[in-house]
Amino acid sequence: MDKKFTGKALVMNESDTNKLVKGALLLTLAGVISKLLSAGYRIPLQNLTGDVGFYIYQQVYPILGIALVLSLYGFPSAVSQMAAGCRSRGNISFKQFYIPVFLLLFSGCLAMFALLFFNAGLLADLAGDQRLEPVYKIASLTFLLVPFSALLRGIFQGNQQMKPTAHSQIGEQFVRVFVIIAAAVYIYIQEGNMYVIGQAAAVAAMLGSVTAVVILLLFIKKYKPALGHFVDIPWRYYMKTLFILGIAAALNHMILIIIQLADAFTLVPGLIDSGLNQLQAMKLKGVFDRGQPLIQLGTVLGSSFALALIPAISKENLEKSPETFYTYVQNAIIVSFYLAIGATLGLIAVFPETNTLLFQNNQGTDSLRILALAVILSSIAITAASVLQGLGYIKRTAGFILTAFLIKWTANIFLVPLFGITGGAIATVLSLTVLAFLLLVTIKRILPGLHVERRIKWTALIVASFGMLAYLSVMDFLAPSMETRSELLLYVLFIVITGALLYIILLLRFRAFTEKELSMLPFAAFWIRLHKEREIK
Repeated sequence: MDKKFTGKALVMNESDTNKLVKGALLLTLAGVISKLLSAGYRIPLQNLTGDVGFYIYQQVYPILGIALVLSLYGFPSAVSQMAAGCRSRGNISFKQFYIPVFLLLFSGCLAMFALLFFNAGLLADLAGDQRLEPVYKIASLTFLLVPFSALLRGIFQGNQQMKPTAHSQIGEQFVRVFVIIAAAVYIYIQEGNMYVIGQAAAVAAMLGSVTAVVILLLFIKKYKPALGHFVDIPWRYYMKTLFILGIAAALNHMILIIIQLADAFTLVPGLIDSGLNQLQAMKLKGVFDRGQPLIQLGTVLGSSFALALIPAISKENLEKSPETFYTYVQNAIIVSFYLAIGATLGLIAVFPETNTLLFQNNQGTDSLRILALAVILSSIAITAASVLQGLGYIKRTAGFILTAFLIKWTANIFLVPLFGITGGAIATVLSLTVLAFLLLVTIKRILPGLHVERRIKWTALIVASFGMLAYLSVMDFLAPSMETRSELLLYVLFIVITGALLYIILLLRFRAFTEKELSMLPFAAFWIRLHKEREIK
């Protein structure tokens, strides 16, 4: 069993627990909005800069994404835990806690900056495109801003104040989106150097970080810690918590990012090895990357309950009320599973129309349909990882995620030269399948009383899935040819909304959900009322 990084056990009354749960739900909502923005702006970005511009952006995005996750989830989680532990001992002060923690954070992020900046040329060589070197150098600067927002967010979360983190996250993302789209419009109008979009993405990330810090500072006024003294500073504890717990916790939120990181450094070289020239490989990588925003949207739907799990999941709650604990975890996993299955099948079914609507042609549709399986796999993996993280198995979960990264990297090296972007899609599905399997097996060992597979109504799921797919097939057969993107937009919106409603109604009709599971869905009152009406009939 992993050594737990739980600090001193804190006794929480019911009011504190409710406050923490509401705070986690607020962070979940902010995370969903942020991820929707992150997925949404990539579509006009591709439309304005084409597949080559999109390729350049996606080459730098994983690095920027790692910095964002460290500042938003990883380091704040570690800081908040240390702050809660120090506060319980009554020794949290400016000189004894905040300054030492900031110095450690800044030192660690300075090392990350130096590693990336001075090896930018090596990274560009590895990615198969030397023109990315200045892009990677600018991107490395984002790590220098991480300590400021991470420390402030950790302080608030340690005080169970989630609103500042939520506001700063949304503000940061809005600024990033605005700057990136503005740069894309400029490139489109001026027909400028496409590599500017990569540099603009890095600048946007830095401006977003500054915005987040400003928002957080507006909330910090009422917190005035004692000055204290530079004595008895637990440097080893701070370092261990920040750089082991912090980075391991961040990995839980990097599942899709590290998969894209592997693609950034192996896909283009693999495509060139398959016989394509540099420009052809870059364009095809851009086509492959079309799947990323759609996968992210589907995964948000399928795993949006994962963050809400964390406050209710702890070893203490498992020991105190195992029946309630098992019920809560099972309900969350089952609801996530149903939604992720529906999102995956629906995306595969409507991908030709969606690809043409969003990206102006249907190039790469067959490969991207295989890649769409990542929605269900990543949803399961994120939910399972959240359960294990809540129980304290952070290092083990991080190890599994790194294993998936290595599998993806290795599989790309072998499969992409043979099968092109289809090989890249297969490698993604393979790595996420292994990750989901490892996480689920670990959960089963730790929670032997968890029987999710028995609680899933398989008949209802099969009927709902085939019913939705049959409906979408009939609509595709009956639909007239679409002459404009606006007509295609109306058609896709109609079949997506009606297909999703049919899927959920069929699940309800065949008793897939319990009332507790329905309470976790958006518009829960409507679904529960519909569920009860079915029972009366």
